[in-house]
Amino acid sequence: QVQLVESGGGLVQPGGSLRLSCAASGSIFSINDMGWYRQAPGKERELVGIITSGGSANYADSVKGRFIISRDNAKNTVYLQMNSLKPEDTAVYYCNADIVWRYGLARRSSDSWGQGTQVTVSS
Repeated sequence: QVQLVESGGGLVQPGGSLRLSCAASGSIFSINDMGWYRQAPGKERELVGIITSGGSANYADSVKGRFIISRDNAKNTVYLQMNSLKPEDTAVYYCNADIVWRYGLARRSSDSWGQGTQVTVSS
């Protein structure tokens, strides 16, 4: 089994910055794409951005130029650097990863989610 644990959320003023981290643990063989999603109150969960195992990242238009996704493959960790934050960025942020993990002598693949971390942008 594997799990994702997020950290780094909190309250920040408009224009400020936050950095989220998400570490995967367990019997991991490899991790393919890793990504960040967010869900604001009363809204559906939406994609923020995705990064491949090779480090290529794509972003939602709403965060392009302000947010940066990176990863440390040696630590099985993905990061989300959020700059120039706006009140509309307020949401619960979830990390997601496509993980191949060991199950005895076999390997299994799972689409794994973190528990979510609250980001509030307010003055």
